[in-house]
Order: sequence, then structure tokens, then C-alpha cells
Amino acid sequence: MHYELMLPHQIRKAIAQNWPVALPLGVLEYHGEHMAVGMDTLAVIKALELFEKERDIVILPPFYYGAASYAVAPPEGTGSVQVGGNQLAPFGEELFYSLLRIGFRNIHAIIHHQTENFAAGMPTDLAFKTAGRQAIFRFLEKQRGEGWWGSKDMADYYAGHAAGENFFNWVQVHPLMPAAMNGKYPFDHAGIGETSLMLALCPEAVDAARFADNTAWYTASAKDASAELGHKGVAMIMDHLRATLRSG
Repeated sequence: MHYELMLPHQIRKAIAQNWPVALPLGVLEYHGEHMAVGMDTLAVIKALELFEKERDIVILPPFYYGAASYAVAPPEGTGSVQVGGNQLAPFGEELFYSLLRIGFRNIHAIIHHQTENFAAGMPTDLAFKTAGRQAIFRFLEKQRGEGWWGSKDMADYYAGHAAGENFFNWVQVHPLMPAAMNGKYPFDHAGIGETSLMLALCPEAVDAARFADNTAWYTASAKDASAELGHKGVAMIMDHLRATLRSG
């Protein structure tokens, strides 16, 4: 369900059943002359809406204002919006802390932007990963008081951790396309891979008539994109979401 349309009794049901709560996290960035600047975020939104047809999930209003950077192109006339990681982290902490206060314990931010090196991290995902940790520590200290981890109640912490009980998993950040997709689907920027994803998920975000207007090296393969290839990528993404976004 889209969070902004939920009634309080539905929110209480989602909390009781520990539904996954997903934040589509992205940027507004130049993606060649043929594709919409919201591509990275749109891919997450549309994939989550497909997932919603299969399983119970809370989809938060998307956050588009991540760290796009100007590495691809300067912003003048191209549309890239840049908000640095130092500004994102405080916002993310307040958002996650609020969601924890509401009662959610199964919170996930899903990002597509700059995730080819996700293990090392890039500004947007790093900011929200840090924000999640900070929010959890802050929440636990408010809920349990200072010294909560050192109390006798936490004597079984390591045993529980080994069994998969970990309250630091209350907030997690994931790439839309996991590392397992490397070599199986093209990972690019505004090339055949991303353009095919948009043709499959959000075709109105692609204007094939503009392929000829592209001059950048990273858009050279875009003309070879197809919805058929995109659907193959979507199928892999859906498998990843099924394994990542679980209730209970």
C-alpha cells in the first residue's frame, strides 16, 4: 500500500504483521537526451509497485533529491539536481527515527543510483546507511535508556545475533540491482541496460526519437535497447525483492 493513502487501522495492521516498509530512494540526473531525469528513482518505484501486486508492503513517498553529482554533466540545461551526502544524512536520520517511533521494524531504502560499487558505497546510499544506524541507536537509547546494551537483559545478545536476531536490521539500504546481476544484465548509465529497464517499467520516460541527439559515450548503446531485454532485468530485480522484502 502507498503510505500516504493508508488509514490508521491499516498502519497498525502493517506494524502487527511486520510488513516491509520501502523507501524508493533516488536522484534527478541527466540520462542522455532520450530519457527522463528521474530514471533512477522511477525504476525503484515501478519495481516496488509490481512487487506490491504479489505481497503486502508499505511503499513510502519517493525521495528524489539524492546526491546526483555533476560527474555526468553540468546541471545547466540538463536537469541534474545535487544535494550532498552531508545534507542527506540528517534528513534520513529524522525520517527513519520517525518510522521507528510509529512502530515499524522492517524498513528498507531501495536505491538504483551509483550502485555498481554498492559494497564500498557512494554518497547517497552511504548517507542513508549512516542515517539508519544513527536512528536505531537514538531510538534504542530513548526507549531503553543509557547503558541499554550493557544491561543484564542483553546478556544473550551474541547468541541472538548468531540466530539472526538483530535490531540493526530494522533499517537497511539495498541496491535495486544486486551484485548477483553482474554479467547477467547490462549495468550502465543511460545505455542499453537502463533504457531497456525504462522501456519495460515506464515507457513514457523514453523518447526513441531523441536517440540521434545523444553524443555522450555512455549513451551509445541506448539505441539498441528493448522492452524484451528490460523485462529480463525486471525478472531478476523481482527475485531480489522477493528475497529481501519479507514480512514476519
